[in-house]
Amino acid sequence: MLYKTIILELLQQRPQMHEQLRKSRKLLTTLETYARELKTRHEAWKEDLSELRPGSDPSQIAAEAMEMALKELVEDRLPSESPPCETEAFPLGEAIAFIRSPTSRG
Repeated sequence: MLYKTIILELLQQRPQMHEQLRKSRKLLTTLETYARELKTRHEAWKEDLSELRPGSDPSQIAAEAMEMALKELVEDRLPSESPPCETEAFPLGEAIAFIRSPTSRG
């Protein structure tokens, strides 16, 4: 499932959080919870954006909706383990590139 893959990648980018969840045997349940949240927010954003821009390309709407859903999830639920640095870019671009790649469709 695409959502679980994205969440797992985000958790792996936070080694302390990932290890703590793994040791406490909560990694899978956390992964599933966050994946459901991401899916729900993605679908809601797709619906909202489709209403705002009728006739727009559905794949463009889906990509923008995923970007917004990921941003919400990361800001609300998955804070960075290190203090933010102005020169450090959020790997959202990597997630969007993954979503847009032909092999990520499933």
